[in-house]
Amino acid sequence: MDIQILQNFLKVARTLHFTKASEDASIAQPALSRQIQQLEDTLGAQLFKRNKRKVELTEAGLFFKTEVERILQQWNDACTRTEQIHKGVAGEIRIGYTHSAMQAFLPDMIRQINQVFPNMRTRMFELTNLQQVKALENKELEIGFTTNPVIEGSIKSKVLLHDNFVVVVPIGHPVSQENYNDFSVFAEEGFILPPKDESSLYVATIESICLDAGFIPKIVHETSFASTGIRLVEAGIGITIEPKSGLRGQPHGVKYIELKNIPQKADLTMLWHKDLEKQKPQLLNLLLKA
Repeated sequence: MDIQILQNFLKVARTLHFTKASEDASIAQPALSRQIQQLEDTLGAQLFKRNKRKVELTEAGLFFKTEVERILQQWNDACTRTEQIHKGVAGEIRIGYTHSAMQAFLPDMIRQINQVFPNMRTRMFELTNLQQVKALENKELEIGFTTNPVIEGSIKSKVLLHDNFVVVVPIGHPVSQENYNDFSVFAEEGFILPPKDESSLYVATIESICLDAGFIPKIVHETSFASTGIRLVEAGIGITIEPKSGLRGQPHGVKYIELKNIPQKADLTMLWHKDLEKQKPQLLNLLLKA
């Protein structure tokens, strides 16, 4: 029993006419009759009632017809999905991201993936810079979105957005965008920053902003997640620095001062393993052009 025999059975079952079915199957009628007879012998069941005037399905034949239709649909779906996965337009895509990327542009990118590749399932993981790079190297992720990452090995990258940094302070803080003049005004503040071993270049960039203003930042708390840092600012624990685009929908208890006139920028960056260029080229091109 094989797929072709099942397909030929359906042709007979649907037409209830061996001659028409044999023509449709491009097979001689005697050969088709032998196939059906062998199928019935294999199943141990009569599928058709035959006489000189007509052909009818037996009760067993009606059941088998329904099941074969289901089986062949599954077979066709499996063949189609296998081809789509091979071409990189179906399957699963695992994406790492940081808070800033999710707030800035990632939801629109996911929407585009869903529209262009409806058979592609996305899985999202909020990870630090270091975690994303390691996961990409180990092929546990296909794509990462992060800010000022350290890029190495087989990882490739593209900066999607050069963003200004902003200082996030409690709503009642005396410094505001209107009276801000120089970053040195924050020299005595406690800073909430990511752990340096998880986001080394990002933290080094923030430290360089402080050093350019003549001081070394006093770190009062470390957290890998921007949302946690912002909540701690709201609670009066300290201040933090984030990309401007990452602060959409921030709590009402904070405000921010945009750092417009400094050379340091938040580079929101897309990362991918070089193998993705062969495995899912259409998906990669879509994201790079977004």
